[in-house]
Amino acid sequence: MRNLISKVLDGSIAEEVGIEQGDKLLSINESDVKDIVDYKYLIVDEEVVLEIEKEDGEIWEIEIEKEYGEDIGLEFSEGILDKPMRCHNKCIFCFIDQNPKGMRETLYFKDDDSRLSFLQGNFITMTNMKEEDIDRIIKYRISPINISVHTTNGELRKKMLNNRFADNVYPRMQRLAEAGIDMNAQIVAVPGYNNGVELINTIEDLYKLYPHINNVAVVPIGVTKFREGLKQVETYDAEKANKELDLVKRLQDKYYKEIGEPFVRLSDEFYVVAGREIPETEFYGDFDQIEDGIGMIRTFRDAIDNDIHKLNGKGIGKFTIPTGVSAYEEIKKGAEKIMDRNPNIKIEVIKVINKFYGEKITVTGLIVGEDLISSLRNRDNGIILLCSSMFRKGYEPGDESEKIMLDNTTLDDLKETLDTNVVIVDFTGEDLIDTINKYCHEEE
Repeated sequence: MRNLISKVLDGSIAEEVGIEQGDKLLSINESDVKDIVDYKYLIVDEEVVLEIEKEDGEIWEIEIEKEYGEDIGLEFSEGILDKPMRCHNKCIFCFIDQNPKGMRETLYFKDDDSRLSFLQGNFITMTNMKEEDIDRIIKYRISPINISVHTTNGELRKKMLNNRFADNVYPRMQRLAEAGIDMNAQIVAVPGYNNGVELINTIEDLYKLYPHINNVAVVPIGVTKFREGLKQVETYDAEKANKELDLVKRLQDKYYKEIGEPFVRLSDEFYVVAGREIPETEFYGDFDQIEDGIGMIRTFRDAIDNDIHKLNGKGIGKFTIPTGVSAYEEIKKGAEKIMDRNPNIKIEVIKVINKFYGEKITVTGLIVGEDLISSLRNRDNGIILLCSSMFRKGYEPGDESEKIMLDNTTLDDLKETLDTNVVIVDFTGEDLIDTINKYCHEEE
């Protein structure tokens, strides 16, 4: 139900004034609350008047005095107070369209909602936005907005997104930049479409909007074996990846001279496929693009180097770390550093081939339970350490039932089938050594 309050935080202002779970928020300062954007904007004032509908239908008018910007402690059954906007594009690179049938329903929903971009960091194409939506972003100062650009060539964008209204993204970004709204841009690079010269032109166009476009992330297209009925596309091999890295490097060098940072960064997968060393830590700034797989290898490597001194030198233990093909060599090197430090700790890194989606999918986050179990069954695994990216985002700590993989395999399923302890780690590297210390034992 829209605007339904699902939780009132303990000790909050909302609890003090008698608001309860199951109540419904109708208005703030006599203004309708259509969604989370209205709520965030209207609730900041020092004095607010809430209209609340109780579960029995009684209407309460509640006056609140608080600090400016102070939260009152409400959570809603729908995170944005109403249903998210569905994407109406048919992008040639869409991963959701490459899912097989029979998976859980949420994996087939494609959102394209600016409110989720603001709240959760989701990327939007802007194709289903009206001018009043742009006005609202500017009015409410919703910033930053994450935008799936892919190309600034309007005709090419219409072709790639299969949407005749997809050519207006750059003028809208110009308008947002003029209004002082910050943006992050993402490009899914598809060989033969928006790569090469087209990619360079897009990056140069986006750079014109700096600093309101903070950074540009470029990721390669991912292709599963379930593309029947979809347009056939090329993927990146070593030659193509090296060419892309060389082209973009010229721009990065130019931007370094002008603004002191590269502005555009390519995902780790480009470097792995090309067989190149990844950049140094300084290249990644604050690692703002790590969710796009940009800087994950460097983060992991640095964390191991920085935390290796914490390793329990007297600890004894056996561990297995399953990983995707693209991260295998890096995880293996990290494991070797740990074992060199303490030879009584044994770590075996297992390369999991993605048979579910197809062997072209090499990232760890797309490993499913059946492939994981197939790789680990009937062997002495010790304690299995799994990357958190294999599990659904947003699970509640301590709630094992929420820890679900893409094929609905749960953490409990893994523990029961493999008959051993299975532990989830973040794999930034920071918690890996802490986890190993926790599950090691010492000789008495």
